[in-house]
Amino acid sequence: MHRLHPLYLDILSADAARPPYDRQRLQLGIVHLGIGAFMRAHLAAATEAAIAAGDPRWGIVGVSLRQPDTRDALQAQDGLYTLAIRDADAQGRPRQRLQVIGAVRRLLVAPENPQAVLDAIAATDTRIVSLTVTEKGYCHDPATGALRLDHPDIVHDLAHPEAPRSAIGMLVSGLRRRFAEGRSPLTLMSLDNLPANGRVLRGAVLRFAEAVDPALARRIADGCRFPSSMVDRIVPRTTDADRAAVSQALGAEDRWPVLGEPFFDWAVEDEFAADRPDWTLGGARFVADAEPYERLKLRMVNGTHSSLAYLGAMAGWQTVDQAIAQPALRGHIEALMRDEIEPTLAALPGLDLPAYRTNLLARYANPALAHRTHQIAMDGSQKLPQRLLGTVRDRLAAGLPVPRMALGVAAWMHYLRGVDERGQAYAVDDPHAADLTALYQRSLGQGASAEAVQAMLSYAPVFGDLAGNAVLAAALLGPLQSLQARGVQATLDAVNRGELAA
Repeated sequence: MHRLHPLYLDILSADAARPPYDRQRLQLGIVHLGIGAFMRAHLAAATEAAIAAGDPRWGIVGVSLRQPDTRDALQAQDGLYTLAIRDADAQGRPRQRLQVIGAVRRLLVAPENPQAVLDAIAATDTRIVSLTVTEKGYCHDPATGALRLDHPDIVHDLAHPEAPRSAIGMLVSGLRRRFAEGRSPLTLMSLDNLPANGRVLRGAVLRFAEAVDPALARRIADGCRFPSSMVDRIVPRTTDADRAAVSQALGAEDRWPVLGEPFFDWAVEDEFAADRPDWTLGGARFVADAEPYERLKLRMVNGTHSSLAYLGAMAGWQTVDQAIAQPALRGHIEALMRDEIEPTLAALPGLDLPAYRTNLLARYANPALAHRTHQIAMDGSQKLPQRLLGTVRDRLAAGLPVPRMALGVAAWMHYLRGVDERGQAYAVDDPHAADLTALYQRSLGQGASAEAVQAMLSYAPVFGDLAGNAVLAAALLGPLQSLQARGVQATLDAVNRGELAA
């Protein structure tokens, strides 16, 4: 079987879409930091639609910030890869639609050649630098959103501006070089799951720049733009079985295809330093304020995804579709949305919340994705403040109960023990894993008690001003005791009967 390559596009399966344009004519208008699966199934797919419509200015330079594996897989394919959109037919049989994406024209690995990354940011054709670096990639305090100047990568980058490690350091050093060469400001655009992600990015960049050179910070503040955006598409991790199946269906070997669901949503603030692609051709919408869309997605999608993941992983339900097929968990997630999350959301034009809820449950039940619960459970310390605790704060401030939100937080705490109910051990993959697992062993590891719950809530990087909150502590105690003593299934049954409300 031939390797996927521009020379062999004509031998691909007739069912596979391929770039309908001359890739050699593409200009490199976008630099993207964090070229992982989500970016390739989302930003690149929308950009592909804009390019295919006749705008060749938006070729992408993809930058890996840590590992060379994406570059190593795609370089021999000249940046080509397959997007496999997967769902099921009316009989529940998995199916997929293949599209070869051509928008990625150059691949860089930052640790190998940081100068090339800075050059790309400073290049004349670059007009947008976008990021999918996950919540932890912002080197910030999740509870406050402020850049941590004591973060090891930030300390390094302030001392070594020509060889930065962090996305924030790369942006500031690249902009400094760009301005020194007399070039125009850029749009810096986060696609990560953070509330007001553009403003978080702006604050981090300006705080770093201020520490480097106050005049540089002023130049960035005056000229660059930081639109916030909401992104939504479920993109599971690609497995070796996926590689083999996609390659077989494609008719050529693709070393790193990406998978996605048919659903696609992207609301991005129309605030750019220069021009931008017409991403509406790929399903995006430009809005004046992304905040209501961010809140909707972070709370309804990400919040329930995390709750489902921790409960599912602890029960041994390995994938999202397997977990949501459990009646007690499905009933809990549906009630969590309807009764506790939806009342905290602002009205949006044309949004039918009951229909949104029904559609989301159907997305979770998609059997073709096999999205693993342990994958979603990663980096909980970075995710909980945005996905769960925002809703908790709003409800507590309004004097409203949080029994189902508390179960999600309790499930995260329970997950820190590192062993599921079937006796299977797993690694807690989190930037704060050492501190959190030690805290768990000192407190909840001795059995859930009021004192143990307060000890967990005292962890400021996650809980911030919720530390010591008596109402939340009371709401957490019952679910934690039940999870430890009776397990996930019995706890879900009890919560659904209203027996664990504090």
